[in-house]
Amino acid sequence: MDNSTIHIIHKHSTVRHYKPDPIPSPLIESIVAAGQCASTSSNLQMYSVIAVTDPAVKERFMELLPSQGQIREAPVFLVWCADLSRLDRACQLRSYTQVTGYVENFLAASVDVALAAQTTAIAAESLGLGICYIGYLRNILSETIDFLELPRLTIPLFGMTVGWPLKESQAHPRLPLNAVLHWGKYNSDQDKELHEYDLAMIESGLYHGRQVPVPGSDNELEDYGWLEHSARRVSKVERTTLCAILEKQGFGLK
Repeated sequence: MDNSTIHIIHKHSTVRHYKPDPIPSPLIESIVAAGQCASTSSNLQMYSVIAVTDPAVKERFMELLPSQGQIREAPVFLVWCADLSRLDRACQLRSYTQVTGYVENFLAASVDVALAAQTTAIAAESLGLGICYIGYLRNILSETIDFLELPRLTIPLFGMTVGWPLKESQAHPRLPLNAVLHWGKYNSDQDKELHEYDLAMIESGLYHGRQVPVPGSDNELEDYGWLEHSARRVSKVERTTLCAILEKQGFGLK
């Protein structure tokens, strides 16, 4: 089954190189307004987004994240934040005290952010724009909070570069549907699908150049596909200060 919306979604690919052409402010407002139409828990709308267009501010991000050159190239860098500060004000106006000390509060806000951001991404791509999510932003949370002057109960979760693609990029294969969609109960027997996907990702060339020699071999390179890439990635400890930063911003995790 296909229609224009599904076609746009299936064409999604990460864009890391952009034309220098600016994006008119009304266009950014239009795609973020579309993002606001995403589902939101109890209509609480627990998110805010900071649109960064000033080259000097983008350079501050680049100083901290030098590997993320797309931030410099893109005309707009969106910083997506979980935001309970607005609800704190609503509680003050109605003589309540907001509860923010539990994991649920942070999770609900995080889900709201993700839904709004992805809806914005689809709106952007429907207009010919390209996007790239910047999860590396979580490496510099404290610095981002400081120079964007984010209030208490607001925490940046990820960035998103937005711009006109310099060239067309290719969508990469996703996991087989059978590994993701379960009917009735969870199916743990997925090895066949995982190995098939591993081969598809090797053939895609996405991981080209990341292989290392097979131990004991002079020239033979190991297979490096989705299995090896993912296993290496999740076996590393990263961003160990997140809990402390969340608590400092007022998000409890009980």
